[in-house]
Amino acid sequence: MATKAQRDTHDQHHRTNRSGVRVLLAAGAAAFSLTAALATPLNPTPHEAKAADDGGKKVLTVALAQSVDSLSPFLASRLVSTSIHRLMYEYLTNYDPKDNHVVAGFATKWKPSADKLTWTYTIRSNSTWSDGQKATAHDAAFTFNKMMTDDAAATANGSFVTNFEKVTAPSDTQLVIKLKKPQATMTALDVPIVPEHVWKDVKDYSKFNNDEKFPIVGNGPFTLTDYKTDQYVKLKRNPDFWRKSDKPQFDDIVFKTYKDQDAAVAALRKGEVSFVAGSPALTPAQAASLKGEKNIKVNEGPGRRFYAIATNPGAQTKDGKKFGDGNPALLNQKVRQALFRSVDTKTIVDRVFQGHAVQGEGYIPPRFKDYFWSPSDSQKLSYDPDAAGKLLDEAGYKLKDGKRVGKDGKALDLRILCHATDPNDKAVGKYLKEWWGKIGIGLKVDCLDDVSVPWYAGEYDLAFDGWSVNPDPDFVLGIHTCAALPTKAKETATTDNFICDKKFDGLYAKQLAEYDPAKRADYVKQMESWLYDSGYMNVMAYPNAVEAYRTDQIKSIETMPTAAGNIYGQDGYWSWWSAEPVSSSDSGSSDSSGSTGVVIAIVVVALVVIGGGILFTRRRRTTADERE
Repeated sequence: MATKAQRDTHDQHHRTNRSGVRVLLAAGAAAFSLTAALATPLNPTPHEAKAADDGGKKVLTVALAQSVDSLSPFLASRLVSTSIHRLMYEYLTNYDPKDNHVVAGFATKWKPSADKLTWTYTIRSNSTWSDGQKATAHDAAFTFNKMMTDDAAATANGSFVTNFEKVTAPSDTQLVIKLKKPQATMTALDVPIVPEHVWKDVKDYSKFNNDEKFPIVGNGPFTLTDYKTDQYVKLKRNPDFWRKSDKPQFDDIVFKTYKDQDAAVAALRKGEVSFVAGSPALTPAQAASLKGEKNIKVNEGPGRRFYAIATNPGAQTKDGKKFGDGNPALLNQKVRQALFRSVDTKTIVDRVFQGHAVQGEGYIPPRFKDYFWSPSDSQKLSYDPDAAGKLLDEAGYKLKDGKRVGKDGKALDLRILCHATDPNDKAVGKYLKEWWGKIGIGLKVDCLDDVSVPWYAGEYDLAFDGWSVNPDPDFVLGIHTCAALPTKAKETATTDNFICDKKFDGLYAKQLAEYDPAKRADYVKQMESWLYDSGYMNVMAYPNAVEAYRTDQIKSIETMPTAAGNIYGQDGYWSWWSAEPVSSSDSGSSDSSGSTGVVIAIVVVALVVIGGGILFTRRRRTTADERE
């Protein structure tokens, strides 16, 4: 379900999970009307976005198939939300866009003690909150201590602090974190630091969505100034941000909601938006239709997500209380592996993704080569319907009149949760019905706008799942530990699919405490091997990042990795920070006729948000990167 990762990421594919934002597009006497591009009863025909030439403001307006689950960094896990938080707040460290190595963020230096149990961070002295107050180490200490002492505040990123013993701020520029055991993720704590003077008065962190007062106080490169659920999120450039740039930048960023991805692509063609990403990527047909279009560039690079089928192993709470109605047949490893062996991942890559993906293997995408794992030939559960049938026979589900029937005489019929807004889920669902039907298993594909309700209630058998993986894989591994299970049935938790296994937990503890990169990577790969063998997670594909933007509005923008990577959903704020608008002199030399009647000083980056945008205290599963 998402990064926290990320939680984006939580996103998880669902998830995914965790949703509203009011954003008003108005700056000074700006004539740019956000509602101009929205079809409403009073405005039935969308119009082109026009540039507001007030003081030379440049606005980047965007589209993506995911809604904000929460503006609270303590609750949010969806990629869209965590991406926005990276613009609003500083993290202790950041990742270099070229190769993902750790660079300074809110902290300029860090040093562990000899026994690795005490970490001391030097907090930068030139960071201020957008309301003028100085940002200090005390804010960081408050953030971590709140997560350590309040279960609700630990909803999104609690796994980062479970090993913390004590966090203090001896001075404005010194943060000290004492650990119970060594922890290898201390330079990769993907946690937004919030202002203590704002958040100390919040009474209930499970209900406060940070959407009551605008502008929202932050210290990142942009300040969130307004938002409207399922319509738009508006941010303005923070002139006091410590990182200065010699490049021209956009003054405002608007993440705009489209409920139909084709409509967002059409808006890009018309020049109503400048950037479009999909759910979580453009479909092959959409990408193909845009290639060769005048003033439009399609960017495609290796993705940081995996696309999988997740199995419900039996929902339970931390104290072992069972709940939900998952099919008990899935408690049998041979049944899970039989399902695995009857999924033709090559066909899915070739026909559903049409080559815009890599065939799935291990849990971590190949983009992260240090942690990428592949099964050996003898271990591989390759597509083999005959072998799948034998596994079902061994599990006690014999074939009778074309149906697999258990010892209780009941036919083996399963349900799979499908995201109604994701065309990939629907397409793959049709193949699964065919493939599993051939071996005698029935399948109902439940496509819902919000899959979080049955997911967290444990009322499902299988689910389409996916997460955006961070450079450090700890978060997406931690969501499968026993510690991630919910305290109470049907309540929010950091778990992905209620997996709880002592061997997996033991390996998780070892990788977390291992500072040697090679040894830690080996433990991570052992965890991936266990997940693969268990049949709980069938990673079918690693989708490419496929997105598009208008070159007559965006002159240049940085991908991550720089050589060949994604623009939307980065592990940082580099794309939006680096985005350079086309100037009037540039536009004079480019042909902006055709379908674009837009004054090119404006860039509309459209975030196509599909699905409901109501804020929930529990994380919600969506189609796009749930996690950061």
